[in-house]
Amino acid sequence: MRAVPGGDALFERCASCQRCCHIDPGYGPLEVTLTQSEHHRLGSVCIETQCPHLSSKGCTLGDTKPFACSLYPLSYDPHNRLYSLDVECPLVPDYLEGFVDPETAAGQHLRQAMQTIQQLEISEPGFLLENHAIDSEFFDLKRIPVELMPDLRKQ
Repeated sequence: MRAVPGGDALFERCASCQRCCHIDPGYGPLEVTLTQSEHHRLGSVCIETQCPHLSSKGCTLGDTKPFACSLYPLSYDPHNRLYSLDVECPLVPDYLEGFVDPETAAGQHLRQAMQTIQQLEISEPGFLLENHAIDSEFFDLKRIPVELMPDLRKQ
């Protein structure tokens, strides 16, 4: 998933927050789930206390960061094909407010994520299962009600 044109306004706060790129004391390391191509390119990404690709200005990988990282604050459960959000992410209130509008950064982020997930359901379903298991372990997920989710077929 690539950066959302004009979407920096919502996500620019990520560089100062960096919550998702740190592990709280007392928790074990987080092995970021990688697609096959990301694994070939990066090998692995393990966050023991802080992501090794994190700088004071945010992710040094930019548009090439792993899809699991780009997906945040969303999580996708391939068992029931439902989406959740990490309620501890400070962006969530603004994200929820804007994600149904395809013109907002949140709306563009959601649609790009949904399109990539549709592709991964075919090409790498194991990635989606593993990523959701890790998200469920590390984040406080709250399901997005189905009736709030946009239908990509109408776009």
